Amino acid sequence: MKILVVLPRFPYPLEKGDKLRAYHQIVELSKRHEIYLFCVSHTKVSDEQRAALEPYCKDIRIVHLNRVICWVNIIRNWFSSKSLQMGYWNTAHSKHVCRNFAREVKPDIVYNQMVRTMPLVARLPYPKVMDYQDALSMNTERRMEHSHGLWHYILHFEFKMLRSSEYKAFSIFDALTIISDVDSEAIPHKKNGEIRIIPNGVDFDYFSASHDTQPTTHSIAFCGNMSYSPNVDAARYLINEVMPIVWKELPNATVLLAGADPKQAVRALASDNVTVSGHLADIREAYASAQIFVAPMRLGSGLQNKLLEAMSMQVPCVTTSLANAALGATPHEQLLLGDTPAQLAECIIQMLRSEELRNRIAAKGYQYVHEHFSWPAAVQPLENIFNAILAQQKR
Repeated sequence: MKILVVLPRFPYPLEKGDKLRAYHQIVELSKRHEIYLFCVSHTKVSDEQRAALEPYCKDIRIVHLNRVICWVNIIRNWFSSKSLQMGYWNTAHSKHVCRNFAREVKPDIVYNQMVRTMPLVARLPYPKVMDYQDALSMNTERRMEHSHGLWHYILHFEFKMLRSSEYKAFSIFDALTIISDVDSEAIPHKKNGEIRIIPNGVDFDYFSASHDTQPTTHSIAFCGNMSYSPNVDAARYLINEVMPIVWKELPNATVLLAGADPKQAVRALASDNVTVSGHLADIREAYASAQIFVAPMRLGSGLQNKLLEAMSMQVPCVTTSLANAALGATPHEQLLLGDTPAQLAECIIQMLRSEELRNRIAAKGYQYVHEHFSWPAAVQPLENIFNAILAQQKR
């Protein structure tokens, strides 16, 4: 089967959730099918980054976005009542290159990621499957609820436009997929089962408890792309509202905030008890350095890969109900949950004071992700969808 994969970013390095999902899906699908990768990118793709995908792709085409044109498209979409981020990724040149690439490849299936790329593939005359990844409208709505002034107004506009685009997808694609039931339920006007659930997985060989390149040097770690608004909010929430409660009981507790591109709001959190590492060549070092992993998410959508990775490395986790909704772990068995600063602080204090509790939660969490989140098992249903569409066309 020839699969044309259309992405809004080059899927390497794996510092963002959409890149990680696309990369591992490509790797798994390439074992049995021909993969042709088209992506747009607003950053330069290095030869080393391209080389990471070449073993899995028959051909790769990349369109480098002109930021001036992107911003013009954003303004145009504002006045045309269309999604702003779809305007950013949708340029006449990227459409032209994608269309010509598809003509060359003549794919059996076109598989695109996120509504951002919907305009690039909407008119291609081939069977099409779109992965929402997560409910971008729900993500935007949650950010809107925590914003004020002009930014609140902009996010409210984007929320409505994304919600409309998510609904429009039903009339364009032969099948739709998404990362979790929670995200599926946030998409309006869907019939039961009309959006298929394709979860993420974990690279168990890579994120392994045997990776112990350094001793435990921090009490707590929180990892993620630190330019992504939900992660920035979680980092600030952890340090400004949760940890002051913890420090009253455990004044020597230390926190590592690790991840690429930390915004100034994150860098400003650094102190004697808080380390902001920025990009790490090997993110496993952050997980392995901490006694516990804390993901105090209040915003965002989808499945938190950071929790899967920490649990796979047998690092006990504390998180919120929002983050656990897609993960589906059992509270007090496979992780601890808290939804207020006081609740999260209590979970952290309990964990740091009890090695027995840490060991028990770590073992149960490890078992849970290994049973439910392998990449081969996650990608197989997607392959089944492709096969079913092609079989139906042959009838």
